[in-house]
Amino acid sequence: MEKAENKLKWWQLSILGVGFVIGTGFFLGSTIAIQSAGIMVLIPFVLASLGTYIIYDALSRMTAADPQQGSFSYYSNKAYGRWAGFSSGWVYWSSEMLIMGSQMIGISIFTKFWFPNLPLWICATIYTVLAIIIVLIGIKWFERFGNLFAIAKLAAILIFIGLASMAIFGVFGKTAVLHYPRSLSSAFPNGLTGLWAALLYSFYAYGGIEIMSIYATRLKDPKEAPKSGKFMLLMLTIIYVISIGLAIILVPLKAFNMKESPFVVALEHFNLGFVPHLFNGIMIIAGFSTMTASLFAVTTMIVNLSKAGNAPKVFHKRSKWTLPPPALILTVVGLSTSIVMGLLLPNKVYEYITTAAGLLLLYNWLFVLYAAKKLLPLTKFDHIKRYVGVLLILFAVTGTLFHNSSRPGFFISLGFLVIIAIVAWRVNKSTDNSEMDLSQPSSLFIKLKWQE
Repeated sequence: MEKAENKLKWWQLSILGVGFVIGTGFFLGSTIAIQSAGIMVLIPFVLASLGTYIIYDALSRMTAADPQQGSFSYYSNKAYGRWAGFSSGWVYWSSEMLIMGSQMIGISIFTKFWFPNLPLWICATIYTVLAIIIVLIGIKWFERFGNLFAIAKLAAILIFIGLASMAIFGVFGKTAVLHYPRSLSSAFPNGLTGLWAALLYSFYAYGGIEIMSIYATRLKDPKEAPKSGKFMLLMLTIIYVISIGLAIILVPLKAFNMKESPFVVALEHFNLGFVPHLFNGIMIIAGFSTMTASLFAVTTMIVNLSKAGNAPKVFHKRSKWTLPPPALILTVVGLSTSIVMGLLLPNKVYEYITTAAGLLLLYNWLFVLYAAKKLLPLTKFDHIKRYVGVLLILFAVTGTLFHNSSRPGFFISLGFLVIIAIVAWRVNKSTDNSEMDLSQPSSLFIKLKWQE
């Protein structure tokens, strides 16, 4: 296994990163941003790209200086002590649980494009079982799937860009009516608050960079992690802006809905026969691969939390499986909550879960920025970047308060934070910090009550 864990080149990590990041957060979640901001949604996507770059730059530099499997949880612990490592790890676990739920509901919605009468929760259950099987097969096969899925996603987006461009030039025998904003009110359909609310969902489309940091420990040269991330984010930004821009000008804003991807909506307008169906199938693959990546990453996080003493040690006991069964079971139990919500709230569950997941993801990215402040030698420009990153995250968080259907997700995320804060306080109180080196997670085993 050790030999297999140190093979990745920087460009291979970039491809895996594209595979991890592109999912239903882009293919379906972008609809929420489009409905909120209209054609000006391109501005939040560029701003989110900038913010994501700042986060990844800090995280990759910490990884290059001190490669650790615990990643950002480890760095938070090292910078501020046990409470931070515990909180960061469990906030990440919670966000990834909700992200998996969001992806699962998203691909279930795509599946209903073909089977409109199939209940959402049945689709979600089927995809959950398939994801578990892939993870149990092992990391080697998982990475092979990841590369294939990444290629499929890129191919789908490039195909859409090509078809949309041909449609604009009338190649399909029907001249496209382009929908440009003709007034300030049409450019900002929901005013500046709509633009503000769209920022969270733009950030959400870039969610997954933290998974890259876990894999960065397996680079041949960990110092190439920043280069890998920069290349990946540049590719994503160009692809996102061009594809979303084309979708928006091809169909009226009111045509976008939460039952179909904005790209399928744009293609359906030109009666291209099987093409929307092909695109829909590729998007299911995209969402499923991201969900599977999250399943692996979040279960790995439980193992690392357990090794650090921030979760019961049963979660990191060795077994013949790729991941310890107790850790995987805990993840599956959490994921089952999304299936239940899909059963109870089929029309609203995607937006609620997506909002809460995006917010928890951003909360954890704040941990990254503040850990970097302590652990990295920062120049004045680095400090400016960090302040910009923090401000963009705060704008994205507060923007959800201006969107009626996003507000419940905001309060769900607060509920997670309160629970984690209470448990972190109790666990931290149970440990005599004066007798421990908090920069070393392994030392946290000593006095954790649930391991006595």
